[in-house]
Amino acid sequence: MDVRLEPWSEPALALLRRINTPQMRHHVGGPESEDELLARHRRYLAMPAAGEGCMFAVLLGEEMVGSIAYHQRDWAGEQIYETGWNVLPTYQGRGIAAAAGAALVGVVREAARAPRAPRRLHAFPSVDNEPSNALCRRLGFRLAGPCDFEYPRGSGTMMRSNDWRLDLDLDLD
Repeated sequence: MDVRLEPWSEPALALLRRINTPQMRHHVGGPESEDELLARHRRYLAMPAAGEGCMFAVLLGEEMVGSIAYHQRDWAGEQIYETGWNVLPTYQGRGIAAAAGAALVGVVREAARAPRAPRRLHAFPSVDNEPSNALCRRLGFRLAGPCDFEYPRGSGTMMRSNDWRLDLDLDLD
């Protein structure tokens, strides 16, 4: 299966619009307005320049079929990397999220080599999002337990999530 990650770009706005549906955004508060979507797109484009992470389009062959990201954040007084993903419904259940997740873990392990970089990757899927929780297990994350998690960050909206953790030090020289 030809799954690869491509850094977020202007054409990925069309993918973001395809993700912005009640079905796809069920576990994270529902679809966003066009203004919110455009602001999210601008944030995704700016992430690499800020040096704190990257949003990627997930490609199957040449088609954008999902998204996955990592970025730095403070969590419980510690700097961590956070990840999250989406795969369009017609492509779910094919191992695409697992392939994209494995590729992302490789990217984040490289980022963790930088001085003072976080040494742990977290994912915070809703406690009710069984496929995303299963993916965390499949990728080798360890479940720390349920938590209240603000999403989107800075919104004041809390969701009940599972805190999954992957130590990045394991393969560092």
